[in-house]
Amino acid sequence: MKRRSFLKAVGGVTGSMAMGIAPMLVSEAEAAALAAHGEMPRRELGRTGLKVSVVAFAGLALTHYEQAECTAGVHRAFDKGLNYYDVAPAYGRDGACEIRLGIALQGLKRSDYVLACKTKARDRDGCRQELERSLTRLKTDHFDLYQLHHLAKPEDVTRALGPGGAMETILKAKEEGKIRHIGFSAHTTKAALAALQGFDFDTVMFPISFAEYYTTGFGKEVLALAQEKGAAVLSIKTLHSGAWPAGAERTRQWWYRPLEAQDDIDLAYRWTLSLPGVVAGFPPSFLDLQERAIQAGLAYRPATQADALKLQDMAQGTGSIFKREQDSVAFVSPYPDCPGECCPGQWA
Repeated sequence: MKRRSFLKAVGGVTGSMAMGIAPMLVSEAEAAALAAHGEMPRRELGRTGLKVSVVAFAGLALTHYEQAECTAGVHRAFDKGLNYYDVAPAYGRDGACEIRLGIALQGLKRSDYVLACKTKARDRDGCRQELERSLTRLKTDHFDLYQLHHLAKPEDVTRALGPGGAMETILKAKEEGKIRHIGFSAHTTKAALAALQGFDFDTVMFPISFAEYYTTGFGKEVLALAQEKGAAVLSIKTLHSGAWPAGAERTRQWWYRPLEAQDDIDLAYRWTLSLPGVVAGFPPSFLDLQERAIQAGLAYRPATQADALKLQDMAQGTGSIFKREQDSVAFVSPYPDCPGECCPGQWA
């Protein structure tokens, strides 16, 4: 697609996207009737045919722990019904998280879990190098889902999808049986919309947080277009409750303030999983928060109006952690017939 046509297509989506997408709320009686009752719910991962747990395992968490604790954490999660594991070569020094997860998954039947990985390479050869190395580190012959990692600028999309881009390797690897399904992760609306317009991705990994949703509307456009395109949404930053206030004591060294109380975590998962198209949610990358997220999954029920009102109240006064990155890719197109602001062709 020519640059000018690409600009018009993505700009039109941004300008016309319905912003009314909202959680599908139920009555208290319906919520009680649909409660999980101690079993981890699983959902269809869009058009892939895979069924995945509504709580996903954040492979980045393994950067904080030694191998024995990593292995124990992975197996505890599996024993409680979690079957979706996500990692990337960029997680941890020298691929530490891939290496640790590869070891931790030993002893589990490969067909009993869904394994997702990513690449930050935008070119064909770089992607092939990362893919083969990740397969070796994770001790597997295929990934159930392989994703373009951290699309931040629309230019990332045009590079990855264009001639000589990473998508050439990904499609070839799919023919080889090394990849089954294709997705991406993004932190900016413009990059996510550009990706969804540029290729029929199976999944979208994107920040879906009550704090951002109720204060800036961040995520609504991506949810709407993903639904239109039939792409399943994987929520990251599910437990993000805002930027750290100036002078506040940090409960842990992390770049945003996560929810910590079990009741709040349960509430955030109920709300997030009630948004159209959201299949699963990731907790922040710590094993203790992974455990609490699993408890939220085991106790899951659909969200009610009271849940939404409480989270709307909790969101007031929280600071966006994505505004700076969003603003960094915002510009007014030099093309006079482009409708409004549009675009050319930390990590999830």
